[in-house]
Amino acid sequence: MASQSPLKRTPLNEEHRRLGARMVDFGGWDMPVQYSGVIDEHKTVRTAVGLFDVSHMGELMVSGRGANDFLQKMTTNDVTKIAAGQAQYSALCKEDGCVIDDIIVYRRGMDSFLVCVNASNTTKDEQWLRAHLPSSGVILENESEAYAQIAVQGPKARELVQQIVDINISQLKYYWFAEGKVLGQPSIIARTGYTGELGYELYVPSQGAARIWAALVEAGQKFGGKPCGLGARDTLRLEMGYLLYGNDMDESINALECGLGWVTKFSKGEFIGSKALAAQKEAGLKRQIVGLQMVDKAIARHGYKVFSAAEGGQELGWVTSGTVGPSINLNVGMAYVTPDYSAAGSEIFVEIRGERKAAKVVRKPFYANGTAQL
Repeated sequence: MASQSPLKRTPLNEEHRRLGARMVDFGGWDMPVQYSGVIDEHKTVRTAVGLFDVSHMGELMVSGRGANDFLQKMTTNDVTKIAAGQAQYSALCKEDGCVIDDIIVYRRGMDSFLVCVNASNTTKDEQWLRAHLPSSGVILENESEAYAQIAVQGPKARELVQQIVDINISQLKYYWFAEGKVLGQPSIIARTGYTGELGYELYVPSQGAARIWAALVEAGQKFGGKPCGLGARDTLRLEMGYLLYGNDMDESINALECGLGWVTKFSKGEFIGSKALAAQKEAGLKRQIVGLQMVDKAIARHGYKVFSAAEGGQELGWVTSGTVGPSINLNVGMAYVTPDYSAAGSEIFVEIRGERKAAKVVRKPFYANGTAQL
């Protein structure tokens, strides 16, 4: 029998083990799922500050004359609308409009960009971009191994990060970034995150990452901060209705169906997938993602079938994500349904272990008190 490939490790792996994290296989990476417990870590982020290792994410550098035009063609959003020092949420699509990945594009200069991609998609995204590179002018470099990424999230995040950076971050706006030093290491300090709270994502050199993590853990104690695992990251993002690639969208779902219409800019001109998406928009969508809240006492899980509440209930779609929201004390999730059941208030059923449990469609986010944009 062929031996299973060893799990990949981030530069912070030994730190997690030293601090007693519970480690799991996350898409081929050895990652911490929790430290003190998912609910405790979740509430820490909502009220104080939490630290996450997201170094498994990929970093692709796109530069050179023509880089702007290249990304304008490859992504759904309008790259020309972001200034140097600004970030933009976007997506990569196939010709049929289905989602290869959701990404964040950071403009470092006129023709210099950092594209942050999902960990499991790094190789796929690089290959897709490389296959469409112009014959000259644009340089694509995979710098994922050179960077560790630490997310500092929560109302106290600004105070904590300011302790270890050499620039004043008090005026750094949501979805903007600055290049400075973190404990003397040249880094990118981005006002971005995946929790709905005030937060920063620090792109730091891999070699110095463990020292930076340890400093954040120590300095964070006076702010009530704690290291957190991927379990809390998932419940935090779900309360905000943020999509998770592989759960809420994939290459079988188009950008409009999964709610990415707001970052799909037809007005910018043609891009990969634009023709198919425009045709789908004109014809009308056959399914779309919605927020759901359980009425019966039950938790909707990924893959559960969704039915209409009418007698004999027709199958409408499936649940993509679901959890108990620790901040809202409600069982919530997301699901694909037919458009006639997509309006808030629509009554539906979720089939759980052979029984149909009552739920209703609700607007996202489920948690409305986040500090992300303060």
